[in-house]
Amino acid sequence: METIIIIVFLAGYLAITLEHNLKIDKLIPALAMMAILWAIIALTHMDVFEVNAELRELEPTHIDEILLHHLGKTAEILVFLLGAMTIVEIIDYFDGFATIKGFIRTRSKRKLLWLFSILAFILSAIIDNLTATIVLITILQKVIKDRETRLWFAGIIIVTANAGGAWSPIGDVTTTMLWIANKVSALQLVLHVLIPSIVCMVVPVLLATRFKAFQGKIDSDIEELEAPKSKHGALMLYLGLGAIVFVPFFKTVTHLPPYVGMMLSLAVVATFAEIYSSSKFSISNVEGEGDDTVGHHSPVHSSLSKIELPSILFFLGILLAVAALESFGMLFHYAESLNEAIPNTDIVVMLFGVGSAVIDNVPLVAASMGMFAQGLDDPLWHFIAYSAGTGGSMLIIGSAAGVVAMGMEKIDFFWYLKKITWLAFVGFIAGAGAFVLMRDFVLHG
Repeated sequence: METIIIIVFLAGYLAITLEHNLKIDKLIPALAMMAILWAIIALTHMDVFEVNAELRELEPTHIDEILLHHLGKTAEILVFLLGAMTIVEIIDYFDGFATIKGFIRTRSKRKLLWLFSILAFILSAIIDNLTATIVLITILQKVIKDRETRLWFAGIIIVTANAGGAWSPIGDVTTTMLWIANKVSALQLVLHVLIPSIVCMVVPVLLATRFKAFQGKIDSDIEELEAPKSKHGALMLYLGLGAIVFVPFFKTVTHLPPYVGMMLSLAVVATFAEIYSSSKFSISNVEGEGDDTVGHHSPVHSSLSKIELPSILFFLGILLAVAALESFGMLFHYAESLNEAIPNTDIVVMLFGVGSAVIDNVPLVAASMGMFAQGLDDPLWHFIAYSAGTGGSMLIIGSAAGVVAMGMEKIDFFWYLKKITWLAFVGFIAGAGAFVLMRDFVLHG
């Protein structure tokens, strides 16, 4: 029966990886795989276990209890992401991200490269690397008219946005998963991963400044960039970003799960959005006529209608599918055999990083959480956060930031492979080296 379960999981995983070839949204195989795996466990009455991290052993439990346990853990992540996505959409409703265009005052390509790289690094740590990439490529399309130059900038934005997301508990779905699962704390994650992430960003950008694509000046006139459409845009941008940054502090003080703080932040941002909105919310349109977002919906309703629900359902499917493998002890035993085959966990984690460029980093991190039983803030978790976050840059399909940039700029897979992959790899290795040096000689003596 275990063989059938592995086949189902691998088939689902393959369908997710080949999403673009099959032209089937990855949420479909993820949800199907999850439902089939749990159905097999239920119908064959397989024994299910809960991993006891302290004793490093498996404890028998009932399928209803373990499923509810995993659903609760998954729901914490999904509700957190829903709150963060809604805040980002509210900022966008007021055209708040147009404020960032005000930072662009130079026509030098080299200065623009550093400016976009630093913005990508900082923004992705706050609003996640996917959203930061969308925002910056939208601005890039207004600033740089030459397509070939824009492709180079977009490639570097992918690398620097993924580096920026790795050191923040709210910067990447994988770091958020580790944070919510109490594998890392916000402060220790920043202390351990910030400098390696900076190295991972700076090394590729330094190498790229020597390329012909980043020499000289751009053609377009910077002054032509339009101001935000709403007069409250800048205020909503800073309020929204501040509200998201507030969440780790809320968790540290109250010790409540992060989604509680995110819901409080959403409530505050939504309140200001309602006050500043000129829209009037109407409940009179019972028949549904004229339910346009401007005339009848509040900013919150409009923002909720735009959040990426397919991503939420994908995470639901993939996390509960990995939970099924964890529940009958497969991941636990696999980790033991992996540790025997490769005693050096650093190599295992770096292989995770390389693997996240080929397959999605979310199931990889979910699997690692079931494989390893190390406690809170063990350096292993910090290294997994770094590797999974930055390793995806090595292929354009290896991260959410890469996939969205691929769609927005029609970047060719093989163009990225030839031009950007080696830069991302050098950055990844340099950052990993910095992490190991810091861990062995600075933070742990």
